Amino acid sequence: MTTRRLTLRQPVMDDAERIALYLNNFAVAGNLARVPYPYHLADARAWLRTWRPDKPAGETGFAIDLGGEGFIGQVGYHLDARGETVIGYWLAQPFWNRGIMSEAVAAAINWYFRVTAAPKIRSGVFHFNKASLAIQNKLGFIETGAGNLLCLARGEQVRHIDTELERSVWAERQDA
Repeated sequence: MTTRRLTLRQPVMDDAERIALYLNNFAVAGNLARVPYPYHLADARAWLRTWRPDKPAGETGFAIDLGGEGFIGQVGYHLDARGETVIGYWLAQPFWNRGIMSEAVAAAINWYFRVTAAPKIRSGVFHFNKASLAIQNKLGFIETGAGNLLCLARGEQVRHIDTELERSVWAERQDA
């Protein structure tokens, strides 16, 4: 899948070195629930071995390639404890504040709602991640609650803001 600046594709083992390089940065890993810190090449390779091209939409993801740069981040889906689809994403720090993540997440949302009949997508951010919350607000997510969530990189429970995006809201925004 392509956008104005990006290619979203299945991650491959050749991405391992860049994944390890970019996630072995506490400024990135410390914003994510399921990523340890420090993050090693072995972690990236182990994670990549879990990817298969036949995963269902709610359990797949996309490597984010920027023209002239290659792999710079990830956007993907997983199922939460309730079996609901959650979108998560991360971007390498050198590429922050360029609108890249908004572009990638919007493309992933378009894809997800096109290939599923799901009524909504869930997400959320740690309370200190204002940039990620701004992306979600920009794309139509609304806050639905808060709680604590384990952040592996921080080794502790952290206040987490829960969000969701209704299919109908997304469709209205696309028609506007």
